Amino acid sequence: MPPPRRRRPPPRRPPRPRWGMRIITTLSVLVLGAGGIGHALIGELDGIGRIDPFKDMKDRPAPGRGMNVLLVGTDGRDKITPAEKQKYHLGGAPCHCTDTVMLVHVSADRSRVSVVSLPRDSYAVVPARTDPATRKRYPAHPVRLNAAYAQGGPQLTVQTVEKMTGVQINHYLEVDFTSFMKTVDVLGGVDICTARPLKDAYTGLDLPVGSSRLNGGEALQYVRSRHLDAASDLGRMQRQQRFMASLIAKTTSSGVLLNPVKFRDVASTIFGSVRADKGFGPDEMLSIGQAMRGFKPASSEFTSVPIGQMNYRVKGIGSTVKWDPVKAGKLFREIREDVPIAVHRSAAPKARKVDVPPSQIRVQVANGTSTAGLAARADKSLRSTGFLSSVAAVVPGRPAASDTERTVIEYDPRWNRSVRSLAAALPHAELRSVAGIGSTLKVTLGSDFTTVTPVRADEPDPGRFAAVTGDQVVCK
Repeated sequence: MPPPRRRRPPPRRPPRPRWGMRIITTLSVLVLGAGGIGHALIGELDGIGRIDPFKDMKDRPAPGRGMNVLLVGTDGRDKITPAEKQKYHLGGAPCHCTDTVMLVHVSADRSRVSVVSLPRDSYAVVPARTDPATRKRYPAHPVRLNAAYAQGGPQLTVQTVEKMTGVQINHYLEVDFTSFMKTVDVLGGVDICTARPLKDAYTGLDLPVGSSRLNGGEALQYVRSRHLDAASDLGRMQRQQRFMASLIAKTTSSGVLLNPVKFRDVASTIFGSVRADKGFGPDEMLSIGQAMRGFKPASSEFTSVPIGQMNYRVKGIGSTVKWDPVKAGKLFREIREDVPIAVHRSAAPKARKVDVPPSQIRVQVANGTSTAGLAARADKSLRSTGFLSSVAAVVPGRPAASDTERTVIEYDPRWNRSVRSLAAALPHAELRSVAGIGSTLKVTLGSDFTTVTPVRADEPDPGRFAAVTGDQVVCK
């Protein structure tokens, strides 16, 4: 595997960082101990920063099977050097907030880890509370999920998630930028595969097609990037899940859990920035790590809360993401009952992979033949595979009864990436560049047209992420 590539200097005025990779660093925390080295790490484990997010909590959901850990993170970067901040676009003051929350379920038999991403902009209602410092009473009110931490810290975050999911949280873990970067570095980097180039000027991410070994800073760019696809934060969550799967694979296959020296390096790196609840003690952490010695990528599974409405407007808050109550209810019922969430999901149909998702491409279809209804048939097929298709009334400049032999796609050269996706769906079509015709791709069907080839992009479904196991997303 080649060493990490050099990155170009970042542009001026890097934006305030957003990240979600604390999920990944915390995944390392699930690897806390392994047989034979646990006793040597008790001191390290006792050094974790402790908090009590469950103090005096009432009206909690009933306990389920297995263990549920709420993973959150802050954008803390106190120990990151100025050079690293510049190189990896980490400028600006930290907001001391969370923008990613994940629910990690460890099965009762310790054979499976299920990770559910909770969008930071999820519509939530924080429960009524009394501020412990001022004794001021606050009524229940709507917020975005990430605002719960800013308003009431870990405890209000736990209470809010429990109300939303009906899942009792057993433990709480919180990490930051620093622990994430250092953990990846101490592991020797993590491999990421991509079927298309990934470039984001906001984070400085620049990955080619294929496999890349990322160091800590590069991994931070990968999981922070929000401008790589139309789904923004949902796409970012999917990349975070892919990274977690790769991190599990690296940790469990590289001998870290069996090497006391290497494991101590990893553990001491993580524990320097982690905060955990008081009840998450060394014995329980070590038992999880011990069980994970036999983990394989397929032992982990990932999904996201099903979304019912992407732009749910709330007065005084703005745009939020509203969960689908029926589908989300089913997902969290499976978590409570300790049921694998991936085995019930049907596999995606076979389709050619494309760069630009069909859902972002407008197509106008015209019939260039004397075959009645051909345009309507092609339009229906294009729409069924995801294109924003419509039927033109006539073929411009051509009598309706004439027969065009070959299908033609006319496109504006500014949309040359979009036309490649359409060309994959119509592989026998001739491409003609026509400057100035705009974003709509124009298809004139010829007598050679028979069917539309299904295509798909690595585009997160805004309604729901299909649950996948780690072996489906790691580098082969």
